[in-house]
Amino acid sequence: MEPPAVDDYLRLRKESGLSERTREQAEKGVRGAWAACHVVHVESGEIAGMGRVIGDGGWYFHVIDMAVLPHHQRKGIGDAVLTALLGHIDERAPGAYVNLLADPPGRRLYARHGFVDSAPGSIGMKRT
Repeated sequence: MEPPAVDDYLRLRKESGLSERTREQAEKGVRGAWAACHVVHVESGEIAGMGRVIGDGGWYFHVIDMAVLPHHQRKGIGDAVLTALLGHIDERAPGAYVNLLADPPGRRLYARHGFVDSAPGSIGMKRT
């Protein structure tokens, strides 16, 4: 399990509809993940999907950067990435608290992996 190269990371974010980041942000972010993985399309050699986890290594983890190129979606790539990331957490931090922020297209995927809305007990917030 490893992150994609910075150029692939930036391309995956842009083409899958995630917000764009600067090269400097990408270089630091890719290296700063607790866990990361990517999927290579065998026939083309193209990086087709990715995901990362940030966390404290003990009990708290946040799934980020789940992205699959549009022409590779609905082929199980997102499911494979999330399965690998959650398996990595389960092996190294059993019983961990794992969360994420779900955009509408990913909600069904996350629900299949046991994620539920945290509201009203807690509500995600962000600093603007």
